[in-house]
Order: sequence, then C-alpha cells, then structure tokens
Amino acid sequence: MSISYQPVIGLEIHAQLQTNSKIFASDPVLFGQEANTLISPISLGHPGTLPKLNKKVVEYAIKMGLAIGSTIAPRQYFDRKNYFYPDLPKGYQITQDKTPICMGGSILVHLKEGDKKMEFHHIHLEEDAGKSLHEGDNPYSFLDYNRAGTPLIEMVTEPSIHSSEEAFALVSEVRKLVRYLGICDGNMEEGSLRADVNVSIRPVGSTTLGTKVEIKNMNSLRNIQRAIEHEIVRQTKVLSEGGTLIQETRTFDSHTGTTHSMRVKETMNDYRYFPEPDLAPLEISETWLQEVKASMPLLPWEQEQKLIKEFGLPAYDAHFLADTREMAVYFEEVATFSKAYKAISNWLMGPVKSHLNETNLSITAFELSPKTLAEIIELVESGTLTHNLVAHQLFPLMIDNPDKSPAQIVSEQGWLNAQTGDELIIWVQEAIAAYPDKVKEYQKGKKGLIALFIGEVMKKSKGAADPKRVNQLVSEELSKA
Repeated sequence: MSISYQPVIGLEIHAQLQTNSKIFASDPVLFGQEANTLISPISLGHPGTLPKLNKKVVEYAIKMGLAIGSTIAPRQYFDRKNYFYPDLPKGYQITQDKTPICMGGSILVHLKEGDKKMEFHHIHLEEDAGKSLHEGDNPYSFLDYNRAGTPLIEMVTEPSIHSSEEAFALVSEVRKLVRYLGICDGNMEEGSLRADVNVSIRPVGSTTLGTKVEIKNMNSLRNIQRAIEHEIVRQTKVLSEGGTLIQETRTFDSHTGTTHSMRVKETMNDYRYFPEPDLAPLEISETWLQEVKASMPLLPWEQEQKLIKEFGLPAYDAHFLADTREMAVYFEEVATFSKAYKAISNWLMGPVKSHLNETNLSITAFELSPKTLAEIIELVESGTLTHNLVAHQLFPLMIDNPDKSPAQIVSEQGWLNAQTGDELIIWVQEAIAAYPDKVKEYQKGKKGLIALFIGEVMKKSKGAADPKRVNQLVSEELSKA
C-alpha cells in the first residue's frame, strides 16, 4: 500500500539591512563595487581590531520584530559561530545564538484556499560573509570580501509551512514588509533578500518530523517554489522505493529545476558557539523601544484599511495600491488635489501602471507630479474632455512634456473647441453636406447610417470630440435636413 506524505517546510529568510555602514565596522555598504574595495582590518578580523555595534542595525531589527508582533529581548549577547569557509575572513561569524533580538511573531498571508497565519520562531542579528567568485573556465576561485560584515537579520520560521505556495506567499509578504519599513530594499536578484529552505516529508497524520534537507541561498521567489516542489517529489520517491534520506545541504540548479547534494549537514555542535568576548551585552531600554515604536510607518495591512475607510476604496483597489508604500503615498498626494478618489485609483491601476510596466519604472520615478495627475483626472471628471481623449492623447503628451501643464497642452491642441465650440458644429455640417445620398437614405429609415456621420466628425476632430455630444448634434442636424 502506497503511503501519502505531507511536506513540512521551514524558511530562514535573510534580509540585508539598508544601513550606510556595516554591522561592526565603518566600511560602507554598497552593491556592485569593485571587489575588495569596501573592506577594513576590522571587517577582515585582523589581530588587535575590535568590533563596535552599529546602533541603526539594532533599530531596524526592532522595527521588523514590532511589525510581526515579536517579543523584543531586553538583554542580548552576541556569539561566535565557528566554521571554515574561504569567504569567511575571520574564521567565525558574529551572530546571536542563545539570545535572539526578537522571539515569536507572525505574518498573515493570502492563499487561494484562504488566509493563513505564518508563525516565526525568532529573528536574530548577524554579519554576512564574503562572496566566492567562480569565473568561466578559470581553475581558480576568487574572493570578494566587500559583503563581509554587512548587517543581516535572519528570520526563522516555525516548521509549519506545508506547500510551495505558502512559502512563496510568505517570502513575498516579508519582502513587501521590509520595503515598507525602509530597512531593506528587498532586491532578491542582488542578494539583499534570500532564503535557505528546509524541506522534509512525513506520513500524513504523523506528528514526527522527517529528515530535513536544506537548500541554500535561494534568491528568487519562483525558484524557491520550484526547489520545494522538486524536493518533495525527490524525497517521496526515495522513501517510496525503500531508501533512506540523509540530513544534508543541497543546491538548486535553476536551469534543470533539480537539487544536488553539496555536503552532509553540520550539527549545532560543529559550529562550537561561544559568547563573543569583544562585544558587551546589548540592552534595549523601554525608552528606546518606545522611540522606535513611535517612528514606525503604517504597515501594509494598516495602509489597506486606511485606503478603505478614509477614501472609500474597494478592497481590491486598496490591496493593489498598498502593495508598495510608495504607490500608496503617491495616491494620497494626488488625493490632496482631487476628491475623485475612485478615479485616481483607476488611473493608477490602469494608464499609470501600464506606463510604469512598459518603461520599467517605479512610481518614485514617474514623470508626472501628483498635482499634474490630479489636473488630468479633473479634466475628465468635470466633463471638459472625454476619458478616451485624455487617456490616449493627453496622457502620452504629458509624459513627453512633464514641464507643461495639462491646460497648456489642451490649449495648444485646440481640444476645447472640439468639445463645445462653433468648430464642432461646422464639422457636423460639413460631414452631413458631404453625403447627400446617405442623408436621404437615413431619412427613409436607415438610422444606422448615423455612425457614418459621427465617424466623419471624429476624424475631423482628430478624436478629440465627445462622441455623445457629436451624436446629439448630428441627430439634430439630420432632423433639419
């Protein structure tokens, strides 16, 4: 009889904190610089050097803990995690083992089958290692220590994730949250946010955890999902064929969609943790904790509720706008110039989002100021111009001429005359005069011919005329003919 297995997944999510300098040294934290130009004797662990804790790093970790409802430890110690690896210049990593800065906490994720609260065991602070470079066919590996000492928080989940979809959703929410808090840019392709994925399987109904396999340094949401799905299939096949799983570290090949063994997993004893002798205990006073709380921005779910309650937006719109803090802020800035809140939302979800996608821009780089977009929207809301004209003609012209006002471009194009002026009536009369035979057919009952005259007027106006207004005027003129 075949056995059905349940996946049990845990994540260790590493977020690189957006501080100007490293966690224990003043070396700058920058991406893409020439190798080994952002290092110092401290980050390399030279004899006689002493680490000094970056206060901003602690503040950022506290913010993350507060955001997910963790308990902030009032007193903590740093530890040395000892292991040899070429990109670890000191031969040990300064981390928090027994006293992590944050304990517990959870994030609500939205899944197809409903919402689920994803639990965290803890968050701890640590320094990053360097990077090994393997270039082309060169038989030698190169080491870049620029990243060594970069501040990280490691968010360790409980082993309560049971599908690749849940893991995908959780990392997505973490990325959104760190960006909201302004503590990490969340750029997975640059390694600012990455995850180690622990996967095991157990018979359905069992409460005993199976043998855990760790997949290291996943820096893509899609690849996290693919690696988990492959590993579930692989482990199920091994057990179904009577084999035995071993605790090991594996790597994921994104080209083949498969995992491969790297090494047998170390145990905690292998790391020989002991207290870091060069750092004093970290104490977080209640006063400091309250100061950090007071500096917290609205969180994504709080921002959604604000958009619903204060601006009357549907839940779908609010969820879209609150996906990034910058988009929500832009909406609120536009809303200071226009009360057409639903129209603003429609524009941001429609023409603006399409433009940003096509040009690969974020809302912070959008060419139009909130005031300008509000003026564009008001032209439609007031009935001055049609939505079609504004969306397909005025909006692109504004993108190309952001220094001009909407009123200036409308005047230059003569669109107001096309809406209400004498010129519109003249176009109607010219269109009817050009087709005397069609006028007679219309009068004999072929009412569908009115579309011909409307089309001619729209051509003359270069699409600027209001079709409803044109329809009315054409009908009136045809009744006189």
